[in-house]
Amino acid sequence: MAAFSSLGYVRIGITDPDAWRTFAFETIGFAEGHGPAADSIYLRMDEHTYRLELVPGERDEVLAVGWQVADATSLALVREVLEKADVAVTTLTPAQARSRHVEEAIAFADPSGLSVEVFHGPLLDHTPVLSRFGNRFVSGAMGLGHVVLPVPDLEAARWFYAEVLGFAARGSFRVGPPEHPLWIRFLGVNPRHHSLALIPGNPSPGPGLVHIMVEVDQLDDVGRALDRVTSSGYHLSSTLGRHTNDKMISFYVRTPGGWDLEFGCDGMLVGPDYVAEEMTADSYWGHEWVRE
Repeated sequence: MAAFSSLGYVRIGITDPDAWRTFAFETIGFAEGHGPAADSIYLRMDEHTYRLELVPGERDEVLAVGWQVADATSLALVREVLEKADVAVTTLTPAQARSRHVEEAIAFADPSGLSVEVFHGPLLDHTPVLSRFGNRFVSGAMGLGHVVLPVPDLEAARWFYAEVLGFAARGSFRVGPPEHPLWIRFLGVNPRHHSLALIPGNPSPGPGLVHIMVEVDQLDDVGRALDRVTSSGYHLSSTLGRHTNDKMISFYVRTPGGWDLEFGCDGMLVGPDYVAEEMTADSYWGHEWVRE
């Protein structure tokens, strides 16, 4: 089922709004978006009014991952396949849809209990995207970037996203001892190499999120962001490197929410003839993981 077009948004609960404002706007270089919730912080990357909604609360946790489809027909198709798989589906009320700045949306839980939302008709903002540092994000039709989720049952999660929802297989990476390997699975919905990765792990009691990747269009902007991150004293989770699967040059920084943000450039685009393969190394060079 090729109904999905992109990773549309992620809604995340946060406990320290002030720290997030400094990190997002003064260090990373997101533009400030807007939405109906007065307390939420909206991070903008393109003509969508936001791509990340940070919702103040008592816990740092992922609240929902939102996937975009083309139109109402595609949304109805997603509902149909979910109901055939005996997945309980809820239709967001008009007020809830407006609060996401979308025309229509449905919600359901994936096998790990994560709240997933599928929508069409995002509200657009045609004013200039004003980042403090002038960096330009690679998003638009490619979506927010990618999200990596911890899942207690990797095969159940892979089956759900690939076999039920129709995400395309985009390769794997085996970790751990050879006699008891653990797999990381990469899945895509558009030419971006992957929009979703699944990694063995328990979503709780942590934020339920391993990392989110955002991409910019210039290597120099990656370097400048890395300079700002290190000079501001943020924990660098991984040094600069180039991945083997999506060819992205990136670094990882620990966010105020306890999960990582991958910030990179030069991500590979793939076509319908792409063949999923197993990677035997995470990176060609760099990406040395730093202990806290």
